Amino acid sequence: MGTITLSIDDRTEQEFRGLVEKVLGKRKGALGEAATEAMKIWIRAKTQEEIAQDAIELTAKAYHFGARKYTSRKDLYDRQPTAD
Repeated sequence: MGTITLSIDDRTEQEFRGLVEKVLGKRKGALGEAATEAMKIWIRAKTQEEIAQDAIELTAKAYHFGARKYTSRKDLYDRQPTAD
């Protein structure tokens, strides 16, 4: 388990502490639990943004699938009329 020392503006700290107390109570470790959850959510959001950006970049690339080797739909099938 790691230890992080952070400097946070007073208003944000008070809002965070108040919400943690409201949701998790004043029990020991509640602040650390909430901070850990907040960090996990932030990491997940940033990772998803990165994945989305990579997908957008992939869609911007042009792919060459080769030349079209047929002129009409019937050229795709070997169905010839049978002589009875």
